[in-house]
Order: sequence, then C-alpha cells, then structure tokens
Amino acid sequence: MSFSTNVLFSANILSLSLKNHFEQHPIPSNFPASFTINKEHLTIDENISVHMTQQTLVVFDDLSLENLLTLQEKCHLTIDALLAINTRNNQTSYRFCISCEDFIKARKALADFTLAKKIEAALIQDAPKLNEPGLLVMDMDSTTIEIECIDEIAKLAGVGEQVSAVTELAMQGKLDFAQSLHQRVATLENAPEQILIDVAKNIPLMTGLKTLISELKRHNWRIAIASGGFTYFADHLKDMLTLDAAFANVLEIKNGKLTGKVIGNVVDAQVKADSLALLASKYNIPASQTVAMGDGANDLVMMAAAGFGVAFHAKPIVLAQADSSINYQGLDCLLHWLA
Repeated sequence: MSFSTNVLFSANILSLSLKNHFEQHPIPSNFPASFTINKEHLTIDENISVHMTQQTLVVFDDLSLENLLTLQEKCHLTIDALLAINTRNNQTSYRFCISCEDFIKARKALADFTLAKKIEAALIQDAPKLNEPGLLVMDMDSTTIEIECIDEIAKLAGVGEQVSAVTELAMQGKLDFAQSLHQRVATLENAPEQILIDVAKNIPLMTGLKTLISELKRHNWRIAIASGGFTYFADHLKDMLTLDAAFANVLEIKNGKLTGKVIGNVVDAQVKADSLALLASKYNIPASQTVAMGDGANDLVMMAAAGFGVAFHAKPIVLAQADSSINYQGLDCLLHWLA
C-alpha cells in the first residue's frame, strides 16, 4: 500500500518535536519517501519520485518542526526526501536527502546554526556506512579521554600553569606542535615516573566512548588512537579497550625519572594522517569508509586525509575545516552521522 500524508501547519503543530509530531501522524514504512516542509504544511509521499543526491542532513527527533523549517531556510538547502529513521545508542535520528547550490556554504551555515541553538545536526556528503567495515582513528587527549595528559602530569610535577598555557596555544594552531611538545616535556625533567602511573590509573574516558567502540566493532570496524600525547597512556587505552592500534610519543624515562625528552620522531599532524593511511592499507579499508575525529589543530591533516573528518568538542579552527562536528553530545553521537 502506498503512503501519502499532508499536514497543514498551525502554531501548535510547529512547536512539536519530530518525535511528538509523528506520534500523532502516520509515517511511511518504506524509504525513501518524498518530504516537503514549508511554512504552510508538511507533506510526505511515497508515490513521488525524488532526484536523489549523496548530500544528507541528520537531525535528532527532539528537534522542533519550527527549527527544522528555520534550518532549511538559514542553511540555504531544500529537504527532498526522508531516507531513514535510525535508533542507535538510545537516540532516534532522522536522515534526509537534501539539495543545495553551495554545499560548503550550507555546511558552514549549519555549523553556526547548531552552535546558536545548542543542538546537534550534521550535513554530510557521501557518509561512511555503519554496516560496512570501516576505520575510525581518534585523537586521545580531550577526545577519547576527558583530560590533556601532559597537563595532568605537569600539575603533579608542579609546572601545571606553565604547560597548560602552551598546550592551549598548540591546540589553537598558534604554535608549531613539535616545538611546543619539546618545550612542555622539557619542564618535566626529573619528575618521578610515579606521576604517569597516577594519571593512568585515574584516566577518565570520554562520554560515549565505550558505546561507540562496542557498536563499531559489532559492524567489523577497526579502531585506533593517533595521539600527540604519550604511549604510556595510549597503549594503556589500547589494551583496556581492545583497540587495533595506538600511535603516540615515547617519553624517555631513566632510573624511574623523566628526562624531559621524547624518544624518536614526534607524532605530529602528518604522522597522524600517515597512521590513518597505514591502517586503511593494512586492513583494506576504502577511503570512503575512513573516519578521523579530533579537537585540535594537530588533528586537521588527519581529518582531511580521512573520508569523513569530525570535530569533537573542538577549537574554532577545527570546527571551521571539519566535515562535521559533535559539540554537545558524547562520542557515540558519531553513530548517527554514519549512514
């Protein structure tokens, strides 16, 4: 049986969330379905063929119809079809096919809109598919974990304020990363190895991390950390979370004390990107199924190298260049951005 519905709008209806609206009105069982929303009405029709693009808009079911209508206007796009309704990590999202004249401009407008409204939404082109094997490479500090390890080490070593100021400048892209790393590590000379143990045993995982990893593994994804931080913590997380790989810097330790030096080449932005390419080749993952997530300037090259780069609770310089972002929810929000 074909499906068609047309709902005329009133102030009461516009204030409803997608969830509440569709609890009161039927929704198709087969997708895609033509979807039209304007100031007068909302129409869904399985009988109307739609020119399908690879450009999709994802919003959560708590978004009001009024905000969906405003989003369409502010972001200079047209919602053409409802592609899917996905319930993942105890949330429900609506996935729409959209059309627009300037996708990059629309994506930038959406980023501004989501920040202004304090909501999560994504405008994605050729989204990786959850149910096909893929690769996720994440930054560690302030992404997979809630802290910057070097800042926590520095606090215990008595140089916290000095180090955290340099960390912030590096994350904003105002300092060369390798230079800033050597500068920060040098302040830790003669600090006891015990401070690393103390930070590692209390390391706080980012909200949604375990859910994200569990669900991706269930769909045969590979997961890794590429960090400008330290192997002491990255390897700890790799073992604890059963990740496929971890790339990070090696702190030199002699006689139970930090020497203030890093052994070997620094894991900088390019090394992070190279790590993603290495793992994609090793596991035979197509570029279109690769995802990189991070929060600082040092993650931008890796995010650009991935098929899909996601800014997570990120600095403005990262938000401006990412394919999408997660600004308020946990890491498992990524599950809804995937097709």
